Amino acid sequence: MDPPHITEFASQRYFEKLKQLNESREQPQDAQDGPIVAESSTFILPIGRAKAIDHVPHDIQKTEKRRNNFSFRTILPSRSSVDHDSRRLSVESTKKKSTPFDQLFLALPNELKIQIIASLPLSDVLSLRLASRSWHAMITANEFPIARYHLEHHVPAYAKRLYPAPDPTAIRLHYLCGIWHRLHVAAKLSYLICERVTKEIFLRTTEAQRLEFEPQYERMRRRLIPLLFTIFHFFETYRTMHVEYIKEHGHGLSREPYTINPIEAKIMSMYDDQTLLRVHQVFPLVVSSFCRRLRPPSYVGRFERSIRGYLKDRPPDEVYVTALCVGGLRQVERFWEIKGYNSRRGAVDMWYTSVMKEPSEVVSKSRRGILGLSRKKSSANEADFTRSGETNSSYRGRQGSDAGRRGSDASAMSSWENLVFNTSLSEGMPMGELSRDQLKMLLPDLPTLQQLWLPTAEALIIDRKIVERPQDIKRNAQVMLELIREDGAAEEDEWWYGRIAHDAVRPPLEAIEEDPIE
Repeated sequence: MDPPHITEFASQRYFEKLKQLNESREQPQDAQDGPIVAESSTFILPIGRAKAIDHVPHDIQKTEKRRNNFSFRTILPSRSSVDHDSRRLSVESTKKKSTPFDQLFLALPNELKIQIIASLPLSDVLSLRLASRSWHAMITANEFPIARYHLEHHVPAYAKRLYPAPDPTAIRLHYLCGIWHRLHVAAKLSYLICERVTKEIFLRTTEAQRLEFEPQYERMRRRLIPLLFTIFHFFETYRTMHVEYIKEHGHGLSREPYTINPIEAKIMSMYDDQTLLRVHQVFPLVVSSFCRRLRPPSYVGRFERSIRGYLKDRPPDEVYVTALCVGGLRQVERFWEIKGYNSRRGAVDMWYTSVMKEPSEVVSKSRRGILGLSRKKSSANEADFTRSGETNSSYRGRQGSDAGRRGSDASAMSSWENLVFNTSLSEGMPMGELSRDQLKMLLPDLPTLQQLWLPTAEALIIDRKIVERPQDIKRNAQVMLELIREDGAAEEDEWWYGRIAHDAVRPPLEAIEEDPIE
């Protein structure tokens, strides 16, 4: 067979020879791979098989064509690349662990930290002291600026007039907490007295009547708070000055002839004319409300009281005087909040007995056997034995887990307790409990209930010429109408609370809504 280049190109002989040549080349592959399907077209160009070419996008081909040409676009980042980088950085930043808030707060300057802490409510400031050692140390070291901020922004003007700071540089949390304690007691008693007056005097018992009486109720409650705060100050100062008087003179007022009680006159000289007059008008309402709270709820007779279970009569006047002059308004509030007449009277009797009588130790008599012979009992107390047994059993239970505990942990706990309580707050609450020696001096010299406040205050009101006649002093129904009147509220707020005092500084009603009242 002649080679293809000898024959004429594109002639019929040429294609036959080309077909034979291709078939001779594919025969060895057919023997190995098996039969191959014949191609549909018989026209085959005389070129070798082309390699598989990947499909390249049209944009990439254009960029490859322009790659040799220099431009600034090849150097500067494109908009898509910038967006991709920003998204990648944001994802990486979220994956990183965020810094805790306490570390961020402690990294602030000390002035900013104290300013932030001082703006918190006092209860939150006291709670922060117990959070950790660092918080306790920070607040304890900066008591002065925190307390001074609260005095300037959150304490009413009348409270600072009655309890002025002895030294401006000695203002501490104890002084501030003492004022808020007295305000809290005054606010709760104001609520309790208003509840009693609304039901028993103004006869607002149904829900619709109480809703209609709500504006007068709120005005009465707000006007009673500063007056009760002043009465708290009177009994607290009276108890302190009474004990000092007995120590100085060696005897009480019962052995001293007087027309005006010198201790009461000295305390009332601290009050201005308007305060003295208003407290004198409200004082019988406060005492009568407390006495009414400790009386049986029914006046029908002893038979009905026995059927209802009210077996105890009203306590004597000495109990009221002791509760007011020794326990103060804080003790009055505690008795008032007890629900149930029998429970309330039982608490009053128990407290009065603990004040009047010394605690006696009960000595157990040893039992002897026949002929006075018996086995000698161990001197160890059973309670101590039980306590030691519980300690040993608890130690055995924790022996495996606490075997590696060091001795320094116990000292660390004791130092932690000293760190928490060794501050200005360790001085105690206002009008705390008296010692047994002070009670022995004070109890025999207490005045009667009728001589408490009223004679001295009325004599001083006439002497100062606050009113011209004793008949001009408002009593009973006039006092009730004065408490609920609508006019004059702005002037009273300015006088009682001061110009810079905000409504939030007054003890809210929501704080005492859950008190149990019959």
